[in-house]
Amino acid sequence: MRVLLIDDHALFRIGLQELLQRRGINVVRALGDCREGIDEVERTHPDVVLLDMRMPDMNGVQVLRELRERKQQMPVAMLTTSTEEGDVIDSLQNGAQGYLLKDMEPDELITALRDIMDGNTVVAKELTGILAKAVQGDNESAPAEDAFADLTPREREILCHLAAGQSNKVIARDLGISDGTVKLHVKSILRKLNVHSRVEAAVMAVEQNLCPRG
Repeated sequence: MRVLLIDDHALFRIGLQELLQRRGINVVRALGDCREGIDEVERTHPDVVLLDMRMPDMNGVQVLRELRERKQQMPVAMLTTSTEEGDVIDSLQNGAQGYLLKDMEPDELITALRDIMDGNTVVAKELTGILAKAVQGDNESAPAEDAFADLTPREREILCHLAAGQSNKVIARDLGISDGTVKLHVKSILRKLNVHSRVEAAVMAVEQNLCPRG
């Protein structure tokens, strides 16, 4: 995995670079300047871009927008201290595949990066309440129960696995089906629920108590 890091805090940037490299992750560059970072993304085409949210010259969402305007489609994840609702929603609405907090455990960060590489959207567990409010706002036009009515029994089963935070590989193993079959079911679930990520679908399921605990 090739990661490019853009963060204006030098000590954090250098420390994270060393931590990732010790875990076998190739940090192609770790930069503190947003403009230089954007240009470097175009030159190096990393697998994942990690962005700070609060920076002096541009914020993370502005960097994300410019990358997308320049047709850079690799996954981008925010790695920040901000837990503000607007930052979370703006990031996801502008195409971020992750919103992670700087105080997370190193192992959790590595797992999140791998999940993002697998095509999943990853949001820090502490922020699911904010995401739930965003999802509810996007679905005010129809009761949430109606959205679940079109799901097949298998799709409901897989949705509950998503709500438990399981990856496609774990779901496939637990249900005795292939990863590809799980991906097809997840795609169908997102379409029927009219959401853009598995995280949003999981939050909807939790909010509606669709899945029994345990």
